[in-house]
Amino acid sequence: PRPGRIPKISKAKIKAVVEATLQTTPPHATHWSTRTMAKAQGLSEATIRRIWKQHNLKPHLVKTFKLSRDKHFVEKLYDIVGLYLNPPDKSLVLCVDEKSQIQALDRTQPGLPLKKGRCGTMTHDYKRNGTTTLFAALSMLDGKVIGNCMPRHRHQEFIRFLKQIDGETPFGLDLHLIVDNYGTHKHPRVKSWLKRHPRFHLHFTPTSSSWVKSGRT
Repeated sequence: PRPGRIPKISKAKIKAVVEATLQTTPPHATHWSTRTMAKAQGLSEATIRRIWKQHNLKPHLVKTFKLSRDKHFVEKLYDIVGLYLNPPDKSLVLCVDEKSQIQALDRTQPGLPLKKGRCGTMTHDYKRNGTTTLFAALSMLDGKVIGNCMPRHRHQEFIRFLKQIDGETPFGLDLHLIVDNYGTHKHPRVKSWLKRHPRFHLHFTPTSSSWVKSGRT
């Protein structure tokens, strides 16, 4: 071929590269690289790269997934999606979630404020103040968030957050809370508190399906 011209690769060879990429792995490695595939197929790395691009092959990338084994997956999914699309009258739908083990960091010295010709500053080093847990409830009506940070992630803190929600939402509305299956949400004292506050209704996501919640923190 003329200098600079891309050599023509037979369809059989291209098929061999694609099948090897999809169906095999190299010795002592988890996936093919352009270098190892080129050596195995007797081609250049540029050719392997071009074939992979044409067939949208990215052997270095892995997507993870998890299937829910919840026996009531469909019923729970319909219930939650129904709350999103057609919430009950005189009610407020809230997606509730917690994020634990958040590092509570502070700077070792006060920073300097923003001024003309200079941005605000802060020290590079920091000091640790333990950890905190973020509790958040996202309103599906207007996107507003009720939030709080507490030292721990137990049923006591969850009840305290429920009381906060109770105080920061209109009293005349029923509250439908979408929560995951964390044990704190099903604690006997939480259930007892909910019985005494009948406007609260908890809707549990299917197991291994926290993605159903719009307010995932």
